[in-house]
Amino acid sequence: MGFTLAHKILESHLVSGKLVPGEEIAIKIDQTLTQDATGTMVYLEFEAIGINRVKTEVSVSYVDHNILQTDFRNADDHRFLLSIAKRYGIWFSKPGNGICHQVHLERFAVPGKTLLGSDSHTPTAGGCGMLAIGAGGLDVAMAMAGKPFYLKMPKIVGIYLYGKLQPWVSARDVALYLLSKFTVKGGLGKIFEYFGPGTKTLTVPERATICNLGTEMGATTSIFPSDEMTLSWLKAQDREKDFVELSADKDAKYDEIIEIDLSKIEPLCACPSSPDNVKKVAEEAGKPVSQVIIGSCANSSLKDLLIVSKVLERYKVHPDVSFEINPGSLQVLENLVTLSAFKSILDGGTRINQCGCLGCIGMGQAPPTNSISLRTFTRNFPGRSGTIPDYIYLVSPETAVASAVKGMITDPRELGEYPEIILPEKFIINDSMLIPPLPENEAQKVEIIRGPNIVPLPPLDPLPEDLEGIFLLKVGDNITTDHIMPAGAKILPLRSNLPAISEYVYKNVDLEFPKKALEIKKTGLVVGIVGGENYGQGSSREHAALAPRYLGVRIKLAKSFARIHRSNLINFGILPLIFENKEDYKKISPGDTFLIKNLKKALSKGEKKIKINIKGKGEIFAVLDLSERERKCILAGSLLNLAKE
Repeated sequence: MGFTLAHKILESHLVSGKLVPGEEIAIKIDQTLTQDATGTMVYLEFEAIGINRVKTEVSVSYVDHNILQTDFRNADDHRFLLSIAKRYGIWFSKPGNGICHQVHLERFAVPGKTLLGSDSHTPTAGGCGMLAIGAGGLDVAMAMAGKPFYLKMPKIVGIYLYGKLQPWVSARDVALYLLSKFTVKGGLGKIFEYFGPGTKTLTVPERATICNLGTEMGATTSIFPSDEMTLSWLKAQDREKDFVELSADKDAKYDEIIEIDLSKIEPLCACPSSPDNVKKVAEEAGKPVSQVIIGSCANSSLKDLLIVSKVLERYKVHPDVSFEINPGSLQVLENLVTLSAFKSILDGGTRINQCGCLGCIGMGQAPPTNSISLRTFTRNFPGRSGTIPDYIYLVSPETAVASAVKGMITDPRELGEYPEIILPEKFIINDSMLIPPLPENEAQKVEIIRGPNIVPLPPLDPLPEDLEGIFLLKVGDNITTDHIMPAGAKILPLRSNLPAISEYVYKNVDLEFPKKALEIKKTGLVVGIVGGENYGQGSSREHAALAPRYLGVRIKLAKSFARIHRSNLINFGILPLIFENKEDYKKISPGDTFLIKNLKKALSKGEKKIKINIKGKGEIFAVLDLSERERKCILAGSLLNLAKE
């Protein structure tokens, strides 16, 4: 029996455990990446570990999220990140150089290597044959310190592609098709591995788009083989030496196989307000739009923007539409100019923004009131755009530009003949904003620059014997990290200041939550939160665990958890409890007082069934399925405490 590609890479990096679905494994990490919205906390944690230099092959610190320097805080944090990079042997990508996943795909992704990133869309590098996984910041800090990454062995789902995409249909539509089938939680505990003749029709940037959006299905990661398309990409990046041919064995055994005929895919869109609310563009056609944006780590490559250029050679942007482009990288922008493709974009009536995430994480680009905005972004969770309510559609670049010129949602096939897009054999490469690590002897002399917004981590106490507290909040299914810890231009600059950012926990759900949580904490009680299915989906931001812990949250009781958020909860000493009987969800109301007796003793013995006494309502049972390592982490109060022990 042959092996899948994902199995081969995991096997070659396995430190402990067995590659059996559901069992905890530990793997060696070759590369790490951080972005500034999560990175400041990562490096504070890395400093707390107390080693002199990163132990990975490559670690890169990107500044792509909080690039708007509206006051001293972002600018100070950028200097902090640069000085940290110099001090500890880390590459530094300056503000304006581009989105971490696009730049990493261009300059660092290596087939067969492992990548751990403090951003949920790290699997983008799977388009280059990497096993790339998004994780919480503390996990990334530990990987930089040379420690393995722990996860439950996922099932490996083989997605067999055949046929070829029709004109005006893109890789984005493939991902949207998969979202319509799997939903936002259908990839939990799975790796999506693409194989079959259809893969050879997709370029590395197209593959990267598909891998990127596997995150929105909850997948651990997604991966394509490393083949002639990969070689072509690496040659164009002047990195041919990094190529290695990799694929699954012909008789590879997958846990599940799904077949997709690429020729049958149509232009699709994710309607408000979830990435899996997918319909055919033709079904939504005719609705007027006020704003269209092309960008994000999913769709800001050179190929994506070349199609925009070609369309704008024939059309102008509709006068009622604000059409904006956020190029994925400096390389993308410079090659657009070199290929004489930039002029038609400017002449067509387009707003060009700097290379970065921007509106995708709520950093500007909020849409007008009561109007439709089409975006090639990754998520359209309610209010994420900065406007409440918002009406955000997620679409391909083809659908985006077609709608921008027509002034309404438009099936791009209505534009007629599809223009020919040819990527250059060699890209213009400009690494002037990519700062390499200093030699170790020079790095030791670097002083870390800390602005007033850089606040050290507070101590986190170990687990007490008993937990008594109040269920302060009860929420439903598919609660996102945006619900728990909002992003946006107002809040993201506080990412390195835990006391300040904690004031916004659950603000969009319960305005008084932070205040009420601190009042409970002062009494010596703990705070509990009750949730539904897939609690904590979305971004990898560990602030959605760390800030609640700062406010006194010690248990979250849900029907199920998203992978990264569950890990983050454990890393910061919060119990991720699962209802033994999901019907018990109905028994709990906000304000209920609970007591868990002898919890520390139960965890020390490895017990999985936890009894919760709810005052006036009797007892219910929850499941706490932890590995031995995870139990030690909860008992210690945090992974950082455990590492110090």
